[in-house]
Amino acid sequence: MATGTLTPEYRHEPVMLHEVLDALELKSGSVVCDCTLGGAGHSARMAQAIGEDGLLIGIDQDDMALEAAAKRLDAEAPGVAHKLLKGNFGDLDELLCQAEVPGVDGILFDLGVSSPQLDIPGRGFSYNEDAPLDMRMDPGTNTLNAAEVINTYTEADLARILRVYGEEKFASQIAREIVRRRQERPFETTVELVDAIKAAIPAAARRHGHHPARKTFQAIRIEVNHELDVLERGLEAAVRWLNPGGRICVISYHSLEDRIVKRLFQKRSQGCTCPPDLPVCVCGNVPVLKVITRKPLVASGEEVKHNPRARSAKTRVAMRL
Repeated sequence: MATGTLTPEYRHEPVMLHEVLDALELKSGSVVCDCTLGGAGHSARMAQAIGEDGLLIGIDQDDMALEAAAKRLDAEAPGVAHKLLKGNFGDLDELLCQAEVPGVDGILFDLGVSSPQLDIPGRGFSYNEDAPLDMRMDPGTNTLNAAEVINTYTEADLARILRVYGEEKFASQIAREIVRRRQERPFETTVELVDAIKAAIPAAARRHGHHPARKTFQAIRIEVNHELDVLERGLEAAVRWLNPGGRICVISYHSLEDRIVKRLFQKRSQGCTCPPDLPVCVCGNVPVLKVITRKPLVASGEEVKHNPRARSAKTRVAMRL
């Protein structure tokens, strides 16, 4: 169980809730899987949509989220069957086997770190709080934390991670400053890392846009939790488990995630890839998905005003053929 002060409810403002419900087209009796359960913001409404004849499967690797989600579902969707499983959606095949279902009618991925994880200082996700350098989604099983990445990775590897995962313009400068400082003493807290980042970025660049540490923290979090590898595995498994006519809905928050989702949807919706001059198809490629959203859905201006974390959200939807 994570430590830290928490409000009575595991706070998580569900992003693009109405768009998700419309996209999944859930019906009474549907089986739906929320691969990123969190505090059940989406799941509570999905459970209401499938009713007492349906089944909600919720997956999260955070004990606190599972505990809070169970309470919320009991309160807001009484009588609706649910199975809440601890795990990472990269292991979706094993988890759905554990749930003992033959297939699923709707699958939701709401990617990124949840609001409570950001808000609890001890988790180390936030650059606005002084906390140990952790950033693990599942501290119980993941032994790699942010402190190890910052203190042991080579300058070249740090620069690569910041450039690729964070799309950080000043990746080389930040990596160089981190290595210089850790030679004097190892990094232990988020504040120490933020100070190094600010020192590495030119003052003129720090005066505009987002917090200067935002991209670096994103990149390190992705590295610690292997998020992009896990996402690809989870999406591939989700497609396998969807019933015909079932839908998958993915909310992503940065371009790397969105590109992975877009590429997989395109790949799985593609038919024959043989050269056009071949008289007979030899590739055997058959489309298994129909892409519903050619362009990703985005949050309304009103939602962004109410919930700023929805600003960067992009939602893509596909249907199993």
